[in-house]
Amino acid sequence: MKRNGISQRPLAGERAVVKGQPLSGPCLGVIPVQQPVQQADNASQQDDDAILQEIFSTLSARVRADPYAWDGVYAMQIRGLPPGLRAMAATHDLVVGLSKGDFVWYFRHCGEPNHVQETERGLRELGLVELAELFREALAIIRPYLPEIRRHGDSIECLLSEGYWDRVKILTREAARLNAACGEQASGSAVYAAWIQYARAHPTGLFAE
Repeated sequence: MKRNGISQRPLAGERAVVKGQPLSGPCLGVIPVQQPVQQADNASQQDDDAILQEIFSTLSARVRADPYAWDGVYAMQIRGLPPGLRAMAATHDLVVGLSKGDFVWYFRHCGEPNHVQETERGLRELGLVELAELFREALAIIRPYLPEIRRHGDSIECLLSEGYWDRVKILTREAARLNAACGEQASGSAVYAAWIQYARAHPTGLFAE
């Protein structure tokens, strides 16, 4: 992630995109599988990677605002995107935050209220209902303590002293479980897997102006 806009590649803390099986099923945490997932051939693997890279390229070109700023500009800018791209731009930094540790990191850096609203909306647009519910509960716990957390640099002392830290850890583990179900697909990210499945379901409208 670059400071302004969306990088085409995950941060060093994230795994690189790995070629794998077609992206569907349990790694999304919400979409039932009607047919068993078959072993992908090389062409399908490359297609998955190509879709993800096209999404990153498009977002990088069309989103220039800083997702870590607290001025509301990022949310304002992504609201002008088609629904799918809007959801993807809104959820990318949740992948980054969870890869760095937990929901506390995400809300400290991306907790601007409009951005947060867009993230939950994006998760639901992508069909990630279970992750959206985890996100909503984590927000309800962390939001009252955000000023203190931001002042002290990701400090969790306030959550510890109020008895909330254990619940935040459980929510983070549940999010990690959804990611782990992806295996090596889509860099082991339920969000990126949902991006690809959404792109496959909306092949003509995703990149519309």
